[in-house]
Amino acid sequence: MHYIELLAPAKNLECGIAAIDHGADAVYIGAYSFGARHAVGNSIEDIRQLCLYAHTFNAKVYATVNTVVYDEEMDEAIKLVEDLKEAGIDAILLQDMGLLAEIGTRTIELHASTQTDNRSVEKAKWLKSMGFTRVVLARELSVKEVAEIHAAVPDVELEVFVHGALCVSYSGQCYASEFCKNRSANRGQCAQMCRMKYSLRDADGRSVADDAYYLSLKDQCQIENLEALISAGASSLKIEGRLKDIAYVKNVVAAYSKRLNEIIKRHNKAVTDKKELWQRAAWGDVEYAFEPDLNRSFNRGYTDYFANGRHDRLASFITPKAIGQYVGKVKEIRQGRQPSFNVSSVAAFVNGDGLCFINRDGEIEGFRVNKAEGNRLFPLTMPKDLMPGTALYRSQDKAFDSILEKKTAQRLMPVKMRLADNGDTLSLEISLAECASIRVSDSMPIEKQTAMKPQKENIIKQLSKLGGTPYKCDDVRIDDSLGDVFIPSSQLADLRRRAIAALDDAVKDELDFKRLKPSVTEDVEVAEWKNPYGFKHPYLYNAENQSAQDFYAAKGIEGADGFRNMMERGASKGNVLMQCRYCIKNEMGYCVKHGGRRPTWREPLTLTLADGTAFQLEFDCKRCQMNVLA
Repeated sequence: MHYIELLAPAKNLECGIAAIDHGADAVYIGAYSFGARHAVGNSIEDIRQLCLYAHTFNAKVYATVNTVVYDEEMDEAIKLVEDLKEAGIDAILLQDMGLLAEIGTRTIELHASTQTDNRSVEKAKWLKSMGFTRVVLARELSVKEVAEIHAAVPDVELEVFVHGALCVSYSGQCYASEFCKNRSANRGQCAQMCRMKYSLRDADGRSVADDAYYLSLKDQCQIENLEALISAGASSLKIEGRLKDIAYVKNVVAAYSKRLNEIIKRHNKAVTDKKELWQRAAWGDVEYAFEPDLNRSFNRGYTDYFANGRHDRLASFITPKAIGQYVGKVKEIRQGRQPSFNVSSVAAFVNGDGLCFINRDGEIEGFRVNKAEGNRLFPLTMPKDLMPGTALYRSQDKAFDSILEKKTAQRLMPVKMRLADNGDTLSLEISLAECASIRVSDSMPIEKQTAMKPQKENIIKQLSKLGGTPYKCDDVRIDDSLGDVFIPSSQLADLRRRAIAALDDAVKDELDFKRLKPSVTEDVEVAEWKNPYGFKHPYLYNAENQSAQDFYAAKGIEGADGFRNMMERGASKGNVLMQCRYCIKNEMGYCVKHGGRRPTWREPLTLTLADGTAFQLEFDCKRCQMNVLA
C-alpha cells in the first residue's frame, strides 16, 4: 500500500483546522520562533490544539524549525523542540545541522527542510545517513529527477511542492536579501529581492531590454502532474503558503484533495496487486459546500516549472503581483455623470469586485467596481487608460470570497455498526471503516417486549445520530430477532454514546502508538556528499553556529561556514547570492544550448535596481544554472 499525503500550510490554528476540514492529510505550522516565515508564529498551546484536532482524523502536524540558529539562540531552539514534542507534534522540519547535533535524531521524527537545498541523489543519501526520515525536495526538480532520487533512496519519504509561490533561487541558497537589506532569507526575513524591478544591461552598459521584473516567477501549479509525481515516488504533496489567508487554504486544499481522490480511484481500479494500491494517509470523507477553483485564488499566473523539463514562460516580467483571472475585454465605454463600460464576457460580476488591466506604460493598474448591472460596470473611478479592447482580469472575486467566509466543508469518518442480540443483553459493535484494527463494543441488559409496530427503522435512526462527533454511519446491521423488539430510544442513545466514547479512546490509543517513531538506528554509515561549490563558497553550508561547524567537521567537511560570518569578515564581493535553475537568457529566447537565438549583446549581464544596486549574472551552462553575484 502506498500512502499519499496532501500537506497544507497553516498560518495559524484557524487555517490549520480549515486545511484538515477541506481534505489535508497533514499540515505544517510555525511556532513562536525559528520558522522560515518570520511574519507568522503560533503559541505552543495553539499548536497543541491543532495536533489534537488533526490526530482525530489520523492527520499529522509538522512544525517548521527550519531557520539557521545563532550560537546565542541555541538553548532557546532546543527548548522549542522539546515544547513542540510535548505538544504532540508529529515531526520537525529542520535546516540547521548544529541544532540537529544538539537535539539528536532519536527523540522525534525529523524532516530535512527544502532549506537544506535538496536537489541530488547524493544529498538525499547524506541526509538519510544524518537521521532524516523525509527529504523535502527542491522545487526545481523534474518528475524524472524525483524518480531517480526515489530509486536510489527508496526508504526515505520524498516531499514535493505542488502549488504556490516560487523563489527564483534554490531554497537555502539565497543571500541577496541579507546582503542588501541585512534580512536573512535563512532566518525567515526575506525582503523579496526577486520581486523587484530591474534594468538589464550588457558588458558595454547597453540596455538589453526594457526594465522589468526579471526574477519574478509565476506561481507553481502541479495539479496536472500529481499522478506522475506519485508514480515517481513522492509520498507527500506540499502546498506552499504559510502567509496565505483561510480562504486561500480552503480553496486550494479542496481543489487538490478532490483531484487526488479522483486519481487514486482511477489508479486502484487499474491495479491487480494489492501492494500497488494507493491510499490517502489520513481518515475521513469530505463533503464540500462549494466548487473549488484555483484560478479564483491569489496567483501570479501558473507554471509547472521544471516538472516536465526546461522551458520558458516561467516568469512574469510585467508584475510581481497577482493579476487574477481573465474575465473578458472592454466592449464600449460611456462617459457622463456615471461613467461606465460593458464587458464582452460570460463571467458574472458583483458590486465590490476588484479588476485590473495592463495600462499604456506596461504596468498593472487596478480599480474597484462600485456597481455591477449584468455586464455593465460602474467603477468607483474610471481609469484613464481603459479603452475598448482592453483585456480585464479579476484580482478580487467578491462573490467567491463571500462563499468562502461561510462553512464550506465537513470531514467525517465512516463507521459500521452492528446491534447484536445476546439473549438478555444487547451489544453494539462499532468499527472504523478506514482502519480495520479499530473495533469497539458496549452492551446493556434488556427486557424484551414485543413492539406494536416494526422497530428496525427507529433503531437505525437512533444509532445513526452522530451529530457533534467526527463520525458518520451509513451501515447499521441489526440481528433479525430484534426487528419486533421494543427498545426505548433513550437506552439506544445511551448505548450509542458509550460505544462512541470507546471508539474515541481506541482511535487515540492507536495513533499514540504509531506516533514519534525514531529517526535512525545506531551506527549508520555516513554517505558521501559535499556542496558542489566546494570551499570556494563555504558559507553555502549555512553553518552559522559552532555546533554546525563542528558537526560538518566530524562528517569530513572542514571549513563549513555561514553567510553572516563571511559578511562580518568583509569578504562578500563576487560571491554567489542566488543559485537559480531559472535562466534569464532562456526565458528571453537567447539560450543557444536549448535552441534559442544567438545574443547580439556581450556578457556579463548586469541586473540593476532603481537605487543603483547592481548584480552581475553568471551563466554556468555546464550545470544549466544562472548565478546572481554580489
